[in-house]
Amino acid sequence: MKKVIIIGSGLGGLSTALRLADKGHKVTILEKHSTPGGRLNVIQQDGFRFDMGPSFMSMTFELDELFNSVNEKVPIELEELDPLYQVFFEGQSKPRLIYKDLQKLEKEFEDIEPGLAKKAEEYLAKASQFFHDTEDKVVKSNFESKLSYILKLSRVPLKHIPYLMRNMWSEVDKKFDSLEVKIIFSLVAFFLGATPFQTPAIYSLLNYTEMKYNGYWRVKGGMYKLVEEMMKLLEKRGVEIHYNTEIVGYANTNGTVAEMIDQNGKRWSADLFVSNSDAASFRGKILGRESYSEKKLDKMHWTLAPFTIYLGVKGKLDKIMHHNYFLGNNFKAYADKIFTSSISPQKPYYYVNALSKSDPTSAPEGHENLFILCPVPDLRFKKDWSDREELVQNIIDDLSARTGFDISENIVTKKVLDPQDWADMLNLYKGSGLGLAHDINQVGAFRPKNKDEHFNNLYYVGASTTPGTGLPMVIISSKLVTERIENDLA
Repeated sequence: MKKVIIIGSGLGGLSTALRLADKGHKVTILEKHSTPGGRLNVIQQDGFRFDMGPSFMSMTFELDELFNSVNEKVPIELEELDPLYQVFFEGQSKPRLIYKDLQKLEKEFEDIEPGLAKKAEEYLAKASQFFHDTEDKVVKSNFESKLSYILKLSRVPLKHIPYLMRNMWSEVDKKFDSLEVKIIFSLVAFFLGATPFQTPAIYSLLNYTEMKYNGYWRVKGGMYKLVEEMMKLLEKRGVEIHYNTEIVGYANTNGTVAEMIDQNGKRWSADLFVSNSDAASFRGKILGRESYSEKKLDKMHWTLAPFTIYLGVKGKLDKIMHHNYFLGNNFKAYADKIFTSSISPQKPYYYVNALSKSDPTSAPEGHENLFILCPVPDLRFKKDWSDREELVQNIIDDLSARTGFDISENIVTKKVLDPQDWADMLNLYKGSGLGLAHDINQVGAFRPKNKDEHFNNLYYVGASTTPGTGLPMVIISSKLVTERIENDLA
């Protein structure tokens, strides 16, 4: 049995704690925030309950794997979304409903994309082959070196090599005719905090997981229910968690981390340490590594920053459903400038989650619970968010116009988090919402490793290490780092 300290209680940290505690290790979690969950958190205000970050998940079979691995039943109830979501295009009188059922999807777009079902089947079949040919070789593997990664890639069928050379937009552009359908099939890139013009074509595999393999699911009672249930399982296994504890330094002896030091100067000793903080910025900010200095980190490609608005509204918005996207009519131009603009978007693209549509307990009767996410440039490009209320009102006015409901006149409660808030609250590097982006030179063995390069008892889990961002990916990340720890201890 080893004494393990896990720094951070995001889903990756909680999953790793559960796996290691189940193997008999003594696990302690140190959490900067006052509640567990990291980005997977909750905001409760004036009788409303909001999912703070993630509002749905895919690849729920990774939850099955996690809980089966510790001999537990999945402790939450999942509800599949059908339709998956709807998209409001600027200037169109009604939204487009996005279905997993390709015949229904074809009917929804029959006016602009004849034969959509057949085209989508072909596109998804290709994505399916790539997913299943690479899942175990690339996504669910630890790599000892870049050479071992390249050797594993060499076992991937040659027909997939072009996927590595092209972006996602090039794939949808070849397969579909209408701009709207191309946008629909590339929206998944925004789930990665990027745009389809920068995201490699390999991530079309997420179209397969959303529309064929698993779909999208919400957690009954809100996404934070997953964190609450995991905390019960951790408590049962004797895991301790200390809140309001931020790691700011460390002490080492002979290639081993001896202690982590918190903001109050308290020293935390253990045999093993696992950081659920950002794997790149932790190396720079806490360990002082030159290769992860601010100058080097700023040159890396990071995901977009979140600008989030939480609104409790009196009345019911009949035109929206659980998941809604509101897009303009300048998709390519918008995507080209959104990463590096130094000003707030003037015609913002944004996502709205109305939890009250599927969970009435999240808002008082006769009210709506709205979570609005607008991806914006991170703090490298727009450092000052003192003008944030202008963007808030811009979005509220646009949403009111498109839904025919005066939101401003009916706001009961409001909370806004800009990129600086996210950076301060959760140590997100420059406010980047999902950590490092998934460029070809930032995936697999080219991503920050899940074992430290210098300290033999320091490991990493989460979005910026392998395999990548998203709830199912960080669950896989917890499995990979646990396997690495167990192999090192053997």
